[in-house]
Amino acid sequence: MVLVTGGTGFLGSYIIQELVQKGYAVRAIRRKATRPGWIPAAIFDKVEWVEGDVLDVVSLDDAMEGIDTVIHAAAVVSFVKKDRAQMYLVNVDGTANVVNMALEKGVKRLVHISSVAALGRTANGGEVNEDKKWEESPVNTHYARSKQKAEMHVWRGICEGLEAVILNPSTILGYGDWHSSSCAIFRNVYEEFKWYSPGINGFVDVKDVAKAAVLLLESGINEQRYVVNGDNWPFRKLLDTMADNFGKKRPRKSITPTLLAIAWRMEKIKSFFTRKKPLLTRESARVAMSKTLFLNDKILAALPGFHFTPLEETIAKACEQYKARAGK
Repeated sequence: MVLVTGGTGFLGSYIIQELVQKGYAVRAIRRKATRPGWIPAAIFDKVEWVEGDVLDVVSLDDAMEGIDTVIHAAAVVSFVKKDRAQMYLVNVDGTANVVNMALEKGVKRLVHISSVAALGRTANGGEVNEDKKWEESPVNTHYARSKQKAEMHVWRGICEGLEAVILNPSTILGYGDWHSSSCAIFRNVYEEFKWYSPGINGFVDVKDVAKAAVLLLESGINEQRYVVNGDNWPFRKLLDTMADNFGKKRPRKSITPTLLAIAWRMEKIKSFFTRKKPLLTRESARVAMSKTLFLNDKILAALPGFHFTPLEETIAKACEQYKARAGK
């Protein structure tokens, strides 16, 4: 029996799909009775759902009863200041609760979904792998800091006898809710956002991350972390590829640091009046200018036969699904 936290989220829902398709008995925690529209209903009907929250230790106690393995995917991803306090609570305290309860309940194994953000970025960019040591930098977001602190609880759990492995996915792409998380990139391109940044970043198919999580669950590998990254692309190439698949205009204006500073401030003002989350913030602007390459050699060596989906294929499939939904 596998317990999944964050099972109604973007990545968590695909992890559930991978588990169910491989014949696992799955229990999942959700805060309310929701069902992601991008996963077939037949998949979620096979899941034992538990109402709860990673911040509620009583519900965690109940959810982990009789559980062999936990895949901890629950997290808040945000670069908006007003979400910051809740993000630290869920990402840091929530992970501490999961680790503590897993130790108390004698759970055999924990698969923790972290992020490449937890490895940290540096102002001058460069290559990043699992050996990178965290260092404070203006390029690091509060999301990155929250995930780095969360990882510390997992390593502490390992020291206390918990068998665990950590995944560090790069920016995850695929079909989901294009009003939230990294899926919003597709919506911005569909709406013909005019600007592109000169940055370079890592990207990975959501189904590849889900598959890697389950393979590592089965592997018995312990006390290791793995960068899960399909490829490193310039943001311009990413946006152009999405625009071409949507049949939309490519972003045509390169944004400079000065223009980016103006843009996030304008978004902040716009957000104040519309009460909607800004498309760009000070933190996400810094990431957009960073040129960071994430290396995936370690996970490819650890999982023979595993391979990453080409980003062109990931984007083409997701765009077709988003177009079909937008046309309804």
